[in-house]
Amino acid sequence: MDEKKFLAEKFEANRPHLRAVAYRMLGSTSEVDDAVQETWLRLSRSDTSAVENLGGWLTTVVARVCLDMLRSRKSRREEPMGPHVPEPVADDMHGRDAEMADSVGAALLVVLETLAPAERLAFVLHDTFAVPFEEIAPIVGRTPAAARQLASRARRRVQGSPPPDADFGRQKNIVDAFIKASREGDFEGLLTVLDPDVVFRADAAAQRLGSLAEIRGAAAVAEAFKGRAQSARPALVDGALALAVILGGQLRIVVRLTISGERISAVEAVADAERIGQLDVNLLA
Repeated sequence: MDEKKFLAEKFEANRPHLRAVAYRMLGSTSEVDDAVQETWLRLSRSDTSAVENLGGWLTTVVARVCLDMLRSRKSRREEPMGPHVPEPVADDMHGRDAEMADSVGAALLVVLETLAPAERLAFVLHDTFAVPFEEIAPIVGRTPAAARQLASRARRRVQGSPPPDADFGRQKNIVDAFIKASREGDFEGLLTVLDPDVVFRADAAAQRLGSLAEIRGAAAVAEAFKGRAQSARPALVDGALALAVILGGQLRIVVRLTISGERISAVEAVADAERIGQLDVNLLA
């Protein structure tokens, strides 16, 4: 058997594992396919004659590929774009992808999306696939002790985040619709997601940036947000869906939302740096 055929068979044997790693890292079926394909390309170009554990080598490579993709994904989102939402895995002829999706769970994927790329990698590789920190450390460019801290921080966040309930998806759709209508200057679209009696309030720092202290009523709030939100990104703020306004690469304003039923009933703009620093803000990638 020639070497290329041998490597191809070994790679195929490891493919389900590589897809499982990539799915937990990326939460996107199309990106999973890209990551696994890139892993194969790197394998085909590499001299693996001295590799004793090919499965471990492939795990490291796919993890590096996924880490690069996560970092690239975040760097591309400087301007308004929709939030990255974990995709359900399409069922294949053997049902393996569907089983993989069920084993991960949408709730965990949503929480994983709030982690920094290095935290996500350390947590996924160690806690899910039992990769030693000595092997994780060079992937993230840290010492083993620092890699352990990354995983520990991620673990605390995962364990401390309440799993999204059935309302999470509904509320997410409302926030997405609000952002889209605001950016596009769609007055009617804003009215559809705002409660008729919605109240907007701004802290003193936001007022210094030009905001009114208080605005009442859907029409007035819609007018205030029409054509705005260009620098806003969806986020979890203290575990609740909100908006984070990024200007010059810095978090400048947090817009907290209260969702009642199918509409937004209250909006609060927080621009005070000290107060923002006390909030647990996690951008949704």
